[in-house]
Amino acid sequence: MATPSKLRAIFSLTVVVAALGYFVDMFDLLLFPIVRQPSLTALGVPQGDAQVSATFLLLNAQMVGMLLGGILWGVLGDKKGRLSTLFGSIALYSLANIGNAFVHGIPAYAVWRFLAGLGLAGELGAAVTLVSETLPKDLRAYGTAIVAGVGIFGTVAASLVGKYMNWRWAYLAGGALGLLLLATRFSLRESGMFNDLGHQNVKRGDFFSLFTNWERFTRYLRCILIGLPTWFVVAILITSAPEFAPKIGVTGPVNAGTAVAFCYSGITLGSLASGILSQVWGSRRKVVLVFILAAFVGVTAYLSLSGLSPMMFYLLAGFLGLAVGYWAVFVTIAAEQFGTNLRSTVATTVPNFVRGAVPLITGSFVMMRDHLGYIGSAWVVGLACFALALGSLWGMAETAGRDLDFVE
Repeated sequence: MATPSKLRAIFSLTVVVAALGYFVDMFDLLLFPIVRQPSLTALGVPQGDAQVSATFLLLNAQMVGMLLGGILWGVLGDKKGRLSTLFGSIALYSLANIGNAFVHGIPAYAVWRFLAGLGLAGELGAAVTLVSETLPKDLRAYGTAIVAGVGIFGTVAASLVGKYMNWRWAYLAGGALGLLLLATRFSLRESGMFNDLGHQNVKRGDFFSLFTNWERFTRYLRCILIGLPTWFVVAILITSAPEFAPKIGVTGPVNAGTAVAFCYSGITLGSLASGILSQVWGSRRKVVLVFILAAFVGVTAYLSLSGLSPMMFYLLAGFLGLAVGYWAVFVTIAAEQFGTNLRSTVATTVPNFVRGAVPLITGSFVMMRDHLGYIGSAWVVGLACFALALGSLWGMAETAGRDLDFVE
């Protein structure tokens, strides 16, 4: 039973502000999939395969930005502090999303999506690192679950804004929310563990040290690979839901924004459930295993069932979101696997390296689509993602309850 002191810790200012920050982060991150059809149509891209190709181009530009930004902000978080990462990243992605509102062609759209991705890369890793280092070890998973759960509601808000506002005004709204939130960040305090590093003779934020030691590298790689199923589901099955729907026999038209909203509502519930379960079970690995297996069941249903109504399809999208909603536990695992001098680097780069793998996932799908079709190509790419995730989880060390006050 949670005592008043534990509740105050769980809902501390650090957790609440980090959660609101991730809310705006997810609002901006998912705004493009939600408004991509009206925005591409307004820019003169015809519907069908042309819009799918343009979608993947812009999504890949965003994900490459997040890949590079993950390294930039992660290293800065370990060298300069967790808060500097939060300040810098939110300022960049807010301004970039305002820039999205004024594009008039695909090249400019791609540049602004890249810059938005570069900024968005720093939010979650810095927030999870700060919350993990601030809360007691027996409350960490609750704190990160709240951050992820509240944050992912930002996608539901983005869906509503995208539905009732012109796409240009929707981007302006996302940028304005970020700039308003920036003011609240000045009330946060830096992590005590990070401040203590100033008294230790230890190298901080050495990104390349993750690749110079085999044990450390495999530990890092496992953290990345267990997140692949999440972005396979989001980038392939959900983002392209209107194109998949007729291929799998859905009985009516499917709206991309609605599919995203159902999926991310499921992810919100999954983030809360996975965080709480990992605390109750005392195991991160068991929770991730259960959720990955549930996601595989959902993908099998998505690609195998025929004759679903649009509402049943949306409910399936919600279940898929729930099953891949172990994102909070996934990032918490990354933060817990490494010492304080590399924690921000790892916690920020790991989720963004998974996002950075999206071009490989979508590129493989597109490359095989003409030969295997939508269904066959999705099966091949999906099986590869799930196999890599389960294989990586198999030998991963358990981190639940670990004391984080250590260095590499």
